[in-house]
Amino acid sequence: MERVDSRQKLIMLPGPTNVSERVMHAMQGPIINHRGDTFRELNKRVLDKTRHLFQTNGEVVVFSSSGSGGVEAAVLNLIRPGDVTLVPVFGEFSARLAETVEMAGGEAIRVPSDYGKAPTLDQLKETMEHHRGFKALFLVHNETSTGVAAPYVEEATKLARDNGAFAVVDAISSLGGYSIPVDRWGVDMCITGSQKCIAAPPGLALVSVSDRVVEFLKKSPPKTRYFEIPRYLEYAARGETPFTPALPLYYALDEALSELLEEGLTKRVERHDKMSALLYDGLANLGLNPVAEKSVRSKTVIASYYPQGFDDVAFRKSLAHDRGVVIAGGFGPFAGKVFRVGCMGNISYDHVDTTLKAIGETMSAFRKA
Repeated sequence: MERVDSRQKLIMLPGPTNVSERVMHAMQGPIINHRGDTFRELNKRVLDKTRHLFQTNGEVVVFSSSGSGGVEAAVLNLIRPGDVTLVPVFGEFSARLAETVEMAGGEAIRVPSDYGKAPTLDQLKETMEHHRGFKALFLVHNETSTGVAAPYVEEATKLARDNGAFAVVDAISSLGGYSIPVDRWGVDMCITGSQKCIAAPPGLALVSVSDRVVEFLKKSPPKTRYFEIPRYLEYAARGETPFTPALPLYYALDEALSELLEEGLTKRVERHDKMSALLYDGLANLGLNPVAEKSVRSKTVIASYYPQGFDDVAFRKSLAHDRGVVIAGGFGPFAGKVFRVGCMGNISYDHVDTTLKAIGETMSAFRKA
């Protein structure tokens, strides 16, 4: 069987996503002393650019970990045994977040909805009224498993803060495709990953940290070493990280953030709006139905049901091998029933057009088989 070079494929996953040659080339930077001046300059650039992405004047932390590491860091730094939290659950990643809270000794009050929908703001408000004194709201903005985006980040954050609670937003698969101004909206911690809308390679988690969180951590240091945010802030004051950073990924992130800032966050968000609309329209023209209800459809992850009788693994394998387009399958209750297309980072008209043609051609081939 002929082998296809993976580097020639169009990566339309919900992360990792396509990375520019410019960013890939940046990873070839030299190995340097991470306690030296050259790294301090690199680290300062990365943190300054990250603040622009989060739209914050506050602290930011970069962990050499996946986005899930960033979520675990937020939980371990904020939650103490017995703390009550609220977690809207409407997919695999929000369910995992609730479990992470419980693993840290907290109590996770789940605000559930059917998959394909999001809990309403009224449901959230009602739950808060029944659990006054809760410690934090942990909200997944964009549920990567279902292609559902919670449409009320600002409003939910305000509700949490009005109740004296922290507001934490998992924006791993959305920040950069969406604008989330954490200072203006009062988000206490916002988490994203390098490999999604930033369009850098995977392996780094970026977390914004409000002054309220910093003050809390001074009084109640967390029981974690690798994810201990106060330690990162202490080292950041002298331009360093407490542990050895993933240097090639720092180089890549620096360059990817430069690309983002050169385009402009507003224009990048607008581009994601346009490209996701084209993907939804194109898939509808192929007779495919999205998982997410229209009012909560994500513009960075499009999850679509297969036509009846299609084999998920065979379909995606053919799409990748024969037409060079890589998409993701579903998991959990959607395993074998759904495919997911990423609309992230460097997404373009050419990417969308190539993907829709490839899906349409593969569907036709499967119907004839």
